[in-house]
Amino acid sequence: MSQFWINFTFVIGTFLVYSWIAVWARARTTREFYIAGGEVNPVVNGMATAADWLSAASFISVAGLISVGYVNSAFIMGWTGGYVLLATLLAPYLRRFGAYTVPDFVGKRYASKSARVVAVLCLVVISLTYVIGQMTGAGVAFARFLEVEADTGLIISALVVFLYAVLGGMKGVTYTQVAQYIVLILAFTIPAAYLSIMMTGHMLPQTGLFGTHTGSGLTLLQKLNEVVRDLGFQDYTADVSNKWNMFLFTLTLMVGTAGLPHVIIRFFTVPNIRDARWSASWALVFIALFYTTVPALAAMSRLNLIETFYPNGTRSAPLVYDERPEWVRNWEQTGLLKFEDKNNDGLVQFYNGANTELPKTAEWAKTWNGNELTVNNDILVLALPEVANMPAWLIGLMAAGGIAAALSTASGLLMAISSAVSHDLLKNTLMPHLPEKRELLYARFAMVGAILIAAWLGLNPPGFAAQTVALAFGMAAATIFPALVLGIFAARINSKGAVAGMLAGGLSTVVYIFLYLGWFFIPGTNTFPNTPEHWILGISPLSVGVIGAAINIVTSVVVSTATEIPTEELQLMVRRVRYP
Repeated sequence: MSQFWINFTFVIGTFLVYSWIAVWARARTTREFYIAGGEVNPVVNGMATAADWLSAASFISVAGLISVGYVNSAFIMGWTGGYVLLATLLAPYLRRFGAYTVPDFVGKRYASKSARVVAVLCLVVISLTYVIGQMTGAGVAFARFLEVEADTGLIISALVVFLYAVLGGMKGVTYTQVAQYIVLILAFTIPAAYLSIMMTGHMLPQTGLFGTHTGSGLTLLQKLNEVVRDLGFQDYTADVSNKWNMFLFTLTLMVGTAGLPHVIIRFFTVPNIRDARWSASWALVFIALFYTTVPALAAMSRLNLIETFYPNGTRSAPLVYDERPEWVRNWEQTGLLKFEDKNNDGLVQFYNGANTELPKTAEWAKTWNGNELTVNNDILVLALPEVANMPAWLIGLMAAGGIAAALSTASGLLMAISSAVSHDLLKNTLMPHLPEKRELLYARFAMVGAILIAAWLGLNPPGFAAQTVALAFGMAAATIFPALVLGIFAARINSKGAVAGMLAGGLSTVVYIFLYLGWFFIPGTNTFPNTPEHWILGISPLSVGVIGAAINIVTSVVVSTATEIPTEELQLMVRRVRYP
């Protein structure tokens, strides 16, 4: 069987499983559509939560980012730490409150339609910006493994999500995400174990990272440092140059993660507070299984990739381009790997062209004319089975895993948007007398609309698509998280304070990100330079979310203190949420 048909079998086979689950678990009531009936087993919910959280960015991109240098481990620390923050600080209390959605909690806690509407707007902005990356990731996986256009793959992904999300609602999404977690974790860990055995003799990648490199006798990290240093790149284990910004970036990811609405609503689907706590614990186990594998996979994959272009491990004998492996030819077709023979010698010169110390000898100076190979970090995981010459079935499994990661998070984000529009904007704001059957119909219409918008954004990504993660996490950190924390732990905060805080935190974050990433144009200049010396107090646009959160909290406290005290009934409700 050809590689194409193996890939096709894995992808279509998983799609059929997702579709069967959607029919089996279809929602018949609004409670099933919004929170899966509130009766999901904590282990099942923990696995679904992990799939909801492990997005295309986690599956496809994080290992590639960390492969550049372990300084990018801030992504893992921030995301995992943020989940711990959510599990301990928010999840049990939100489940005790008994809301359907995040805006539902905000609206009831602050007894304000205005607060509810602002929360809906924030949720839609966060979810739509984040879902662009999921749809794009699915399109890339389709383009490579099923040999179709990326746009065609994106449309197929939208149709699959349409089937199980519109029909099943949260109930269908929950059980589909369980299947998707199983697919993605197998697709990620089996190739990682295979590569670890091949390079270090360790079956567990987590121990292989600190093991001995089979070919050289050095430790794996020493060998990787030696190879990348020889090519002019920074050592993999190099120290962080800007610890202040890394600290802020990690905090932004933590607070942003704890404020992501599509993850929060998962804790509304379990029967009680005890199950919410157990659900959070199980989810952390399932997430840890993935994230503890990432650093090892990143280091081994980068070393394996470089050894493809320098088979003897040094710059002295680069790969002849016409003799390149089949996987290089395949990925060149996607545009994620490009070669330009600048000196017409037919050799693949792959090195850090920005490093002024290279080339180091007169002989190399005659032949080198700048780095000739561009490798997008996003191919590091998806191309791994091909680069390492693994069995064909592992390539098919990787295809199914990449698509599963993208679809699981996309469905959770679209579910959050649909619930917020139908339950919070329509039922609880514009149409308070809407009957349940009509509300369920509108919820499905809202899901269809969300899928169409997400597909359109994926096909026509806005100019800031590359920074959507910064915008999504920054907005979640600056708006949703403070409103929830203050709503649970500060009975004195009223609706005016909550609305003012969300607006102040959200607007300050968006303006700062847009200024430095080039979307606001200042007379006499193109943009504010996005360089450390021009950032305010050295704060990167990627790290500003936690500052927005601080602005939100201060604004909420000041405005609430200057205005009326919440009613005794509201304050009693807050105390009941906190204390059993």
